[in-house]
Amino acid sequence: MENGNLLAAQVESLLFVAGDDGLTAKQLSELTESDREAVERALAQIDEACRLEGRGLRVVELAGTFRLATKPEHADAVRRLLENPTSQALTQASLEVLAIIAYRQPITRVEVEEIRGVKSERPIQTLVARGLVKEAGRAQGTGRAILYGTTDIFLDYFGLASLEDLPPLAGRDDEAADEEMDLFMTSFTETFDEEGSEE
Repeated sequence: MENGNLLAAQVESLLFVAGDDGLTAKQLSELTESDREAVERALAQIDEACRLEGRGLRVVELAGTFRLATKPEHADAVRRLLENPTSQALTQASLEVLAIIAYRQPITRVEVEEIRGVKSERPIQTLVARGLVKEAGRAQGTGRAILYGTTDIFLDYFGLASLEDLPPLAGRDDEAADEEMDLFMTSFTETFDEEGSEE
């Protein structure tokens, strides 16, 4: 693969992982160990390839950051997906995110991703759309990231009077707590078991 194509592939991968946060040209330059001009050429190359190959994505620049975005002509299909969350069931990924938020709230998306080790933007969006998770304020510091917490609907789904009824996070030598946690996670899975698949 030519150097230009390799760089474009790297930049595209980075933009995909960054999601809505996007990345600046400086960040892309540092991450790919390339000069800014080469990064800007790679961005133009990706956008041109998306246009010529009829892909559903494009490269956009917003507030100094570059990100991958869906094309306007596909807005209706994307809107139908977002407006009809009940047609989507919760997958294991969404259940993992829900459990993390339940126990660590209020928590940011980045903190959830640090715990899981993978991107979690889509599962969080699904949980918010389902009414199980809500925005619970803003974190202190640069960027004021959104904090997430569970809702009353979450409590209703799992028969909890309050968050205090969540089973304790077990230590290795606490077999009773282990069993309680297993039952709770089984309840998580069974609650959505017949709803199909999501992502």
